[in-house]
Amino acid sequence: QVQLVESGGGLVQPGASLRLSCAASDNIFSPYVMAWYRQAPGKQRELVAQIISGGSTNYADSVKGRFTISRDNAKNTVYLQMNSLKPEDTAVYYCFLRYPKSAEAYWGQGTQVTVSS
Repeated sequence: QVQLVESGGGLVQPGASLRLSCAASDNIFSPYVMAWYRQAPGKQRELVAQIISGGSTNYADSVKGRFTISRDNAKNTVYLQMNSLKPEDTAVYYCFLRYPKSAEAYWGQGTQVTVSS
């Protein structure tokens, strides 16, 4: 079973930047889907950004142009660079990994991001 270990969350002011990291406990093999989700208080969990083996990415409209998802295959790690943070970005952010061919799916424990003055 793969463990996803997240780091990088915290409390920042509006306009600041954060980089979230998600490190997998084992090598990540293709094909895969890795993503960041977030869940704000009183709201459903939503997809923020997605990266697929091969490098293609997708973003929620609310973060497009501000957030960037990337990977470092040698470190078995996916990142979420978050710039120009807004109070509405406040949420628990979750890392997600899925292997489509085996139907395996894994979630990180979540890391809190709070954007407030």
